[in-house]
Amino acid sequence: MRFKVPSRKKMTIKRLYQMRHIGTPITMLTAYDFPTARALDTHGVDIALVGDSLAQVCLGLPSTTRLTLDEMLHHTRAVARGAVHPFLVADMPFGTYYASPEDAVRSAIRMVQDGHMEAIKLEGGLEIAETVRRISQVGIPVMAHVGLTPQRHTALSGYRVQGRDAAGARAVLDGALAVQNAGAFAVVLEAIPHRLAEYITARLSIPTIGIGAGPGTSGQVLVWDDVMTRWHGKKAKFVRRFADVGGEEGRGVQNYVGAVRDGSFPDAETEGYEMGSGEWETFLEEVGDKGWRSAVDRIQGHQKDDVTSCEGFKGGS
Repeated sequence: MRFKVPSRKKMTIKRLYQMRHIGTPITMLTAYDFPTARALDTHGVDIALVGDSLAQVCLGLPSTTRLTLDEMLHHTRAVARGAVHPFLVADMPFGTYYASPEDAVRSAIRMVQDGHMEAIKLEGGLEIAETVRRISQVGIPVMAHVGLTPQRHTALSGYRVQGRDAAGARAVLDGALAVQNAGAFAVVLEAIPHRLAEYITARLSIPTIGIGAGPGTSGQVLVWDDVMTRWHGKKAKFVRRFADVGGEEGRGVQNYVGAVRDGSFPDAETEGYEMGSGEWETFLEEVGDKGWRSAVDRIQGHQKDDVTSCEGFKGGS
């Protein structure tokens, strides 16, 4: 469905709460560099998330747990330069907020001061509530993340749906309530049954952002490379492809290689530059190569010879 993107104002937490209140779905999409950030800014995305998924889709690492804080900061700065209107959130990399609340606060401050982010995202529920509280108290907004927490995929024995039985569902709910009570301004619900996600959304007073959590949340988030079909790893059930950018990239590279190989790129006249009238001849004379001719000159010379030959043939008939 096509729609006209309205003139944009800077997204704020207050506006996100207003959207939740009136039932306008919130859109969040990951961005990792200036070009993807510009796309989000231009086309109406509400929240730009610099996700730690960049470890895999941008850096080729085997999991998000390998990403360092310094690597994340490099990408957050690029996104901040490109995304002017969306609200800016970034994942706190694995290991930057578990040692102690004080350690987490220091890392969060770097994300704001050095990374130019407006908020940070933490994975976990009850166990990180105090950390959420401490970071919020110093004035840094916190988005929480419960359900499937990818940074703990090893402990979870893989990327598995959470909350499928009553006890698991209660644990996800308790985690969401705990981070809300600790001061989180929003919470991501990942890979949980859709009825549970809708119930948690009804129980909370803060926006919920779903990923693999059904349509009953306050908004949705997906990974850029999944949306654009640029990630060729395993496709999660909840991923929908909205464009085939990966396919177009492949065709573009193949066409480029073919054009270079067959000599059709670049074209000297339409994609090249010329010297001023008489300057090329002057240059050749100065360097002592007056008889040198370029490939284009040789082709044009042959064409002239062919025309002359045809005219001579006509004249003798």
